[in-house]
Amino acid sequence: MPALLPRRSRRNHNSAPSSLAIHNIVVGGHRTSVRLEPAMWDALHDIAHRQHVTVHDLVTEIDRGRTTAGLTAAIRVYIVNFYRAAALPAGRAQSIRPPRLRM
Repeated sequence: MPALLPRRSRRNHNSAPSSLAIHNIVVGGHRTSVRLEPAMWDALHDIAHRQHVTVHDLVTEIDRGRTTAGLTAAIRVYIVNFYRAAALPAGRAQSIRPPRLRM
């Protein structure tokens, strides 16, 4: 008889709470909740402010532009690309610049 693998211990319900913050947003006219780290929420609000749009409009545009990734992953990628583009010299930033919102 094959030896059984040791069982993983059950999740400890007294463990530290998740560092993710859940926010309700409207994406394409539909309300949904998104879980992101507080720093990601701050970045998302900063980007929306810089582009003179609401977070809802920004996330709707991110949602429209995504291919296969989940919405949360698409938001994180957008944020990283936005700040990467901002950190590069103007000529090189074009290759990774996130799309501007069409309003």
